[in-house]
Amino acid sequence: MSGKLYLIPTPIGNLEDITLRAIRILKEVDFILAEDTRTSGKLLQHYEIGTPLRSYHMHNEHKITESLVAELQNGRIMALITDAGTPAISDPGFLLSREAIRNDIEVETLPGATAFVPALVNSGLPAHNFAFEGFLPAKKGRKTKLEELASEKRTLIFYESPYRIVKTLEDLLHTFGEDRPASVSREISKKFEETRRGTLSELAEYFKKNSPKGEFVMCVAGKA
Repeated sequence: MSGKLYLIPTPIGNLEDITLRAIRILKEVDFILAEDTRTSGKLLQHYEIGTPLRSYHMHNEHKITESLVAELQNGRIMALITDAGTPAISDPGFLLSREAIRNDIEVETLPGATAFVPALVNSGLPAHNFAFEGFLPAKKGRKTKLEELASEKRTLIFYESPYRIVKTLEDLLHTFGEDRPASVSREISKKFEETRRGTLSELAEYFKKNSPKGEFVMCVAGKA
């Protein structure tokens, strides 16, 4: 009898942003796969979850996915979590879920926290039709990707780190135009949560003058 794989979202900041069902399942599974066991350990300790933890991240997922599928085929029940948010959304998760599905193993994904949804809704930009792009290529293919997206009419959503937020805003304004409306959210659900709205030019100038900290979600209006 095959086991089961749960993909479980975890809080992106505030530890209260987790569902009661997620807590229950994390207590019931045989073990939990975590992107960083130290980070996830704090969450599990907070909710008194004593389930064994194993590492599963971008550096080892290709090596151990096959053995994990074998365990699932032998009846093991496991949960996959990442440091924050929903697995497979700019985080590990796709590879394991794909292989489990290919092997007729039940996969269930719980609803829960993800950074881009509150950022989009809070941006003031059209949310009925959007394209999630995640992280842009750091170097190779970056210019080509931006040129492809310049004519996209849907609201565009990007993730970015504090180290590249200014460069990315500058790259966007050079390709999309400095007057393109946009929104930048950081530290969503945390103490210093902030959302700035304006043109790409205004936002680039703001973050040049104000040292960017935290994880960022950028929402950019589609081409008019």
